[in-house]
Amino acid sequence: MTSWDIKPQGVQGHLKTVGGNAGELEKALNALLTAMSEAAQAAGTAIPGSQSGMGPQGPLAPGAAPAPGQAFLAPQKAMGPVAAALGEYLTARKPEFKSMAERIEACILGAVSATNEYLQGDLEQAKAAQDAARAVNLDLLREKTGTRSERERAS
Repeated sequence: MTSWDIKPQGVQGHLKTVGGNAGELEKALNALLTAMSEAAQAAGTAIPGSQSGMGPQGPLAPGAAPAPGQAFLAPQKAMGPVAAALGEYLTARKPEFKSMAERIEACILGAVSATNEYLQGDLEQAKAAQDAARAVNLDLLREKTGTRSERERAS
């Protein structure tokens, strides 16, 4: 890396664009999760109604226990094959969704850190920030930019 020519205003403009796009991606993923949850609930089951986990119907005599094999619980919906398949799909995609979020965060933090180091004249640290972003090393980037992870904010 022999020379750099970073325009901080340009970086800021691009970060605004990336942040807006990341917000749109978050909305789309939340809509996907909501739609899949609704689809799973609407899909029903392949189990006849009497075996779907419903508790006994109608009043019981004082002191009477539910019939054997029927626990008196709040009605629970049984999960059908479509709901199970949707759940498996989302479980399989969870690492990809997490990776997208981590890469976006790494790019933003890396750009901020590299630009700040450049402005301070420390090109080696700017390169280190770029390398950390490329490697999705969020711990190092968060430390450099003073941001905390969701886990750290919760505690």
